[in-house]
Amino acid sequence: MKRIFVSILYLAIWQITQAQLINKIIRVKEVKRIETKLSSDEMAGRRTFTPGIEKASLFIEKEFKKAGLQPFNGAPGFRQKFLMYQSTSQSLAVTLDGIAVPDSLIAGFSFQQQVVLTEKDEVEVVKIEKGANFGQQFYKYYQARKNLLVLVDPSFNSRVRTIQKMEKIAAEPGSNTVIFVFGATRVNSFSINLQNKIEKKALNNVVGMLPGSTRPNEYVIFSAHYDHLGTGTPSEGEAAGKKDSIYNGANDDAAGTTAVILLASYFKKLGNNHRTIVFAAFTAEEMGGYGAQYFSKQLTPDSVVAMFNIEMIGTPSKWGDNSAYITGFEKTNLGTILQKNLERTNFIFHPDPYPEQQLFYRSDNATLARLGVAAHTISTSKMDGEPNYHKVTDEIHTLDLNNMASIIKAIAISATSIIAGADTPTRVDTSQLR
Repeated sequence: MKRIFVSILYLAIWQITQAQLINKIIRVKEVKRIETKLSSDEMAGRRTFTPGIEKASLFIEKEFKKAGLQPFNGAPGFRQKFLMYQSTSQSLAVTLDGIAVPDSLIAGFSFQQQVVLTEKDEVEVVKIEKGANFGQQFYKYYQARKNLLVLVDPSFNSRVRTIQKMEKIAAEPGSNTVIFVFGATRVNSFSINLQNKIEKKALNNVVGMLPGSTRPNEYVIFSAHYDHLGTGTPSEGEAAGKKDSIYNGANDDAAGTTAVILLASYFKKLGNNHRTIVFAAFTAEEMGGYGAQYFSKQLTPDSVVAMFNIEMIGTPSKWGDNSAYITGFEKTNLGTILQKNLERTNFIFHPDPYPEQQLFYRSDNATLARLGVAAHTISTSKMDGEPNYHKVTDEIHTLDLNNMASIIKAIAISATSIIAGADTPTRVDTSQLR
């Protein structure tokens, strides 16, 4: 009885210590400091291959060093470097039935220096019809490995600028060409002429770790992406009701990156992780998730116990404060474990309320999840109505920093038993993944 009493007393003291520490480190003041820096105009939207994302990387590296992290897998620093192919359009001309299509209605994706195609070549003509899920259809064709001419219904013409601005990068570029023509619904004959500049360029994730005391070869990952869309044109800002051209990405995903930095500081100070904790800020998520894909290949999937990918937690969820959702909730028991650890709080993790969006497959958790890891994304983003999503208005003043701090604390508390080795989430049944 005495031994049980001592154990209970020790646990109570430990919980009090944890509560005091978490409130000391994960403070609204610190959330604001980090978020302000990452989403500042100085970072110029953190677009891949720009000085802005370089500044963001340097800032995150500095924060990881200050937190006391170690470089990942013996690297000389926190940068996890890799190379990608970049294609820059020099010229693109498309005619449909002998009529030239305006440049403002064309977007092309190819990693060939020069392409000439007509209806006589192996080119499949496909359509994105009115009322279709544009995002799903776009990525289906964008990721295709064959020549496509995609006719996009005029109802989606407002999307053309976003598609044109997409960075064209690939780890393993294909030999095919995909052309999107907006405002077109039918065609009999066509011609496609394009010229590209192909370069090999370096990118980098920012990755640090806290080695586990008793299970150093078992990994728990906290991640977010630190890239965003960069800058647009003044007219895009004027359309949003302000004279601005910088896509600051405060919620997407400076918010998640802020969480990763604060979690690194917290778990370092807590100093009792039995499993190794990896903290990763990914690049090139907006361009196709290439940073997360490269990172995932540096790990043996069986060694990864869980992945907490944090994406857009700066605004309250559809349920209000003290709540968030977990994508793919039903695919493992991770969510159940997290909620058990939050029993004494008023915070609730809900299943993803937007299953039709297939978010489980669309964020940086997807690569490891497809390999069986309990890799999920935590978010509060209202996918049916975030007014500032991918707009110049996604700035820090639109965020609820108090609620954001509460979410980060909830993630820290809920992950405790997994980090301590007391709980191990079930794996994703890969036979059920498409």
